[in-house]
Amino acid sequence: MSNDKSTGKTSGFILISLICFIVFSLGFLPSIVISRIFLYFIPLNQIWHIFLLPFFIYFILVFTIFYQLLFSGIVIHLFNIRYEEGVYDYTYKNKMAFRWIALCALYTPIRKILEIFPLGGIKNTYFRLLGMKLGKNNLVGGIIKDPCLTEFGDNITMGEYAIIYAHIHNYEKNTILMKRVKIGNNCIIGAGAIIMPGAVLEDDVKLAAGAIVTKSQILKKGKIYAGIPAKEIKPKKGK
Repeated sequence: MSNDKSTGKTSGFILISLICFIVFSLGFLPSIVISRIFLYFIPLNQIWHIFLLPFFIYFILVFTIFYQLLFSGIVIHLFNIRYEEGVYDYTYKNKMAFRWIALCALYTPIRKILEIFPLGGIKNTYFRLLGMKLGKNNLVGGIIKDPCLTEFGDNITMGEYAIIYAHIHNYEKNTILMKRVKIGNNCIIGAGAIIMPGAVLEDDVKLAAGAIVTKSQILKKGKIYAGIPAKEIKPKKGK
């Protein structure tokens, strides 16, 4: 039994490592081709060519980031690397758990890049490729841990360092819980706020900076919430 688990873990790790190697290698390929073309026309054998290097390096960096997003997003979308709500054994043999691990392996490096280089509309398109339901006119300044289990309405502002989780690990039971998070229209999520799996923010909710929305908590329409855990802030009398 122990040998079967060890074999499954090793084979699962190798498979995911191979997927990442192929996808991220493809993401570097366009930059390598462009570099070769550039060096063919400008071989950098003149002193003044040195002044072109910073511009070239910046261009290649942006070019690489774009294609890493593109290739990883297309692979995740085409091969439907998504998971569904439920509680699953956290093993490579479990279909949903394997998809979660595979998505994390492909998505986490890109997510870290997006934290440094906010790419606006490109970022939102990437989230849609990953299965996120995303409305119009949204500013996603924070971290979306599970795009395929996260829903945004229209006109949402998500502050920097805010985090939305749609999963929870339980290492004692070796399980992973996944539950969809829904954010309604015209909501504001303050910087550093944390939203846990299953939470629902109805339309026009304002969540203060640093607040924590607990698992499956529902924030009612048009209300203001703050604190740990998030509680409604009622306006003072006379105001």
